[in-house]
Amino acid sequence: MADDSGDGALQASRLERLAFPVGRSLTARILAVNLIPLLVLAGSLFFLDSYRRQLLDERFKLARIEAQITAEALAGATRERQEALLSQIGREQRMRLRMYDAAGALVADSFELDAPSFVFDDPVAEPFLEDLARWTDNAVNIAVGAPSPPRYVEPEDTAADNWPELARVRQQGLSQIELRRAPDGTPVINAAAPVGINGASLLTTRNASDITQAVRDARASLMTIILLALLVSIILSLYLASTIIQPLRRLVISTQRVRLGRDREVEVPRMDERADEIGLLARAVSDMTATLRHRIDAVETFAADVAHEIKNPLASLRSATESLPRVEDPDLHAQLVDIAAHDVRRIDRLVTEISEASRIDAELSRATFEPVELGQLFANVVSRKMERNENRGCIISIDLDTRDDLVMGVPIRLERVAENLIDNAVSFSPEGGRITVTIARTADRVSATVCDEGPGIPEAEREKVFRRFHSHRPEGEEYGNHSGLGLAIGRTIAEAHDGSLRVADSSSQLAGACLVLELPAA
Repeated sequence: MADDSGDGALQASRLERLAFPVGRSLTARILAVNLIPLLVLAGSLFFLDSYRRQLLDERFKLARIEAQITAEALAGATRERQEALLSQIGREQRMRLRMYDAAGALVADSFELDAPSFVFDDPVAEPFLEDLARWTDNAVNIAVGAPSPPRYVEPEDTAADNWPELARVRQQGLSQIELRRAPDGTPVINAAAPVGINGASLLTTRNASDITQAVRDARASLMTIILLALLVSIILSLYLASTIIQPLRRLVISTQRVRLGRDREVEVPRMDERADEIGLLARAVSDMTATLRHRIDAVETFAADVAHEIKNPLASLRSATESLPRVEDPDLHAQLVDIAAHDVRRIDRLVTEISEASRIDAELSRATFEPVELGQLFANVVSRKMERNENRGCIISIDLDTRDDLVMGVPIRLERVAENLIDNAVSFSPEGGRITVTIARTADRVSATVCDEGPGIPEAEREKVFRRFHSHRPEGEEYGNHSGLGLAIGRTIAEAHDGSLRVADSSSQLAGACLVLELPAA
């Protein structure tokens, strides 16, 4: 089982490192979790190339149709009409139209018949923002592996065969499309189509700079959205980190100071104003620290009390054993032997009680609780004491005021509480006195009240009797017969069962002390 647990912890650690390869900082992890989706969204900028291809495909179809319709219009027209059509269409459609005869010679050019309808932009004369946009276009094209069309260059010879698309039209008789790029990187679309049946041909040229601008506008819009989302995400991530990491750091600093023990009064922040998991954690750590301090104080006090309680009988035992060799009087020798034996028994009793008191919490934390009838448990304890004649002639009666006296607990430990309560009542009661044990139930609690006819417990002493090694004993009792741990052990066992042990005002006819053991009902 240990190997399986170790392997599971190792795999969890590896998965954590794999899932968050950004170091140990929670701030970095929060930022990573919030920024990764935005980075994925930013990657969509590169897919704008598909948008550009769609625009080009649509423009190719349009250029082919325009070239074919224009060629049909030119086929049956006179020379004057042809020139007029070329000039009008070029001016209105912002294209350059050139017509070639059957021999491939240029016979008409719309840019010569009329003023040019477009001019290629000079990248050298353009502002910096245009250069930046062009660099961005080139970077995206390289990143997505987009093919780079050849540059648009006007041939020195105006013959038709210097244009590959016109050469194919003259050979195949079908319209052709060719894509090139202008000096500023914008697309130039050439469409060639046959004119009539005499071998003439038409070449149209359009600078589709609007496609480049449309892609740039889409990219700019998307980038603006991404940057705004990125800014908001960073702000929210930092806010989230501050609401989580800063409180955790405060807790870490406080717990480190508690661990180092530099400051005994270190206050772990409780963060009562927070109702989330961080607040619950802070309050749990604060309560845990307070409990640990209480237990440490209790251990330190217990150790000091143990040393004090054992020191007295040890000193007496040492004095008696050192005096024995020098004593010749048989009566005094026997008296010293009795003192030594008494001290040994007292030390043995102390060690036994101390050992039991020190391991009660650990044992009960691992024990399995089972149903216990509280009335029957006290009856068994009383019966055993009467059989062993340990009640000093006291009359012990049990009043069962309820049939539902079932509690959950460890029987042997609850019996120890009952024995301690009965022993305490017997030791403080006069010989032959009365002791009553009343078992009752109120709501979800079952109580056992043990009352005696002793001198009672003053109001100011009611908590002191539960302290370890409490020294107040009945008059006439030989010193050292009790360890002073009985009621302290009883309260410890009761609290380990989510119950309590306290001194109450006497509600019976007996004028002595009343101790109440209260436990949750099963």
